[in-house]
Amino acid sequence: MLVLIKNKFMSLLQLLLVIIYIIFEELIWEGIAKPIYEAIHSLKILQNIETKLQDVNPSVVLFIFTVLLIIVEAAGIYAGILFVSGQVFLGLVLYISKIPIAAFTFWIFRITEDKLMQFKWFKYLYEKLMQAVDWLKRNNIYIKTIEQLKVLKIRIKENFKVFKGKYLTNKSPFITKVKSLYKIIKATLNK
Repeated sequence: MLVLIKNKFMSLLQLLLVIIYIIFEELIWEGIAKPIYEAIHSLKILQNIETKLQDVNPSVVLFIFTVLLIIVEAAGIYAGILFVSGQVFLGLVLYISKIPIAAFTFWIFRITEDKLMQFKWFKYLYEKLMQAVDWLKRNNIYIKTIEQLKVLKIRIKENFKVFKGKYLTNKSPFITKVKSLYKIIKATLNK
């Protein structure tokens, strides 16, 4: 009985970790942060900063990275507290506003990774984190969830195409009615 409860708890914990990872990886990183990161990476002014960061002492780089990471994580935790306390809109605004800082922090990590890895404890923690991510991605729950999400994405795209074809083309009855209503309102306002 105890083993069964332990297995159910572990499965639930794995599912929770998978859901959290997928939310961050698929929605937040791929949808929002990655485009910001790529925009940051392409800015000419930041290319100058990138060159200067290559000449900075590793301890200074670690300090800058750590401060930015603490700010990002503190904002995320506080946004979560706001969500839980019922201030959903404020929590959402805070969380969304931290994403550009997180993308900038990731950019700093990527361009100074060799300097940060000079600290053995940092390298150790980073490797352990990457091992945890790899373990999560090899997990059956993760693999099945990703497969289901791919199917869901395809269905959503197909349904949107049907919706778009039915309601958002110039020849659809819906658009025709909206245009007719617009003309009536415009004619009324022009009188």
